[in-house]
Amino acid sequence: MFKNFLNEVKTFEMRGNVIDMAVGIIIGGAFGTIVSSLVNDVLMPPIGMLLGKVDFSDLQIVLSGEGANVVAIKYGLFINALISFLIVAFAVFLLIKAINKLQATVVKEEAAAEPTTKVCPYCCSEISINAKRCPHCTSELKK
Repeated sequence: MFKNFLNEVKTFEMRGNVIDMAVGIIIGGAFGTIVSSLVNDVLMPPIGMLLGKVDFSDLQIVLSGEGANVVAIKYGLFINALISFLIVAFAVFLLIKAINKLQATVVKEEAAAEPTTKVCPYCCSEISINAKRCPHCTSELKK
């Protein structure tokens, strides 16, 4: 019973979609790290300088406490995360838009490729789609 279960799991894991999904998750995690660095290290410092030398990661509302025991709402970190999300969402939007455009051209090419041959119903030979008589068995073909 356990061996049968392991075989089913192995069959599921070896499907192409599961492997593609795993690769996508790994690349997505790496992309998220890059975007976080872009926001925190490249975009936010100049924006903070323009707004009066503000470091967004330090923006917070202190509710209580002092020193290491501060309880605060860190809305600056939220702003950084929000900008990161918007960059990732825009990148995903561009990726999906490109994939849809590519799929549309593939569908058009498939639709444009009409068949040029047909099968003779009498001798099962492949013949021209415009043939009125089979060149192999000489049977007269109906349209």
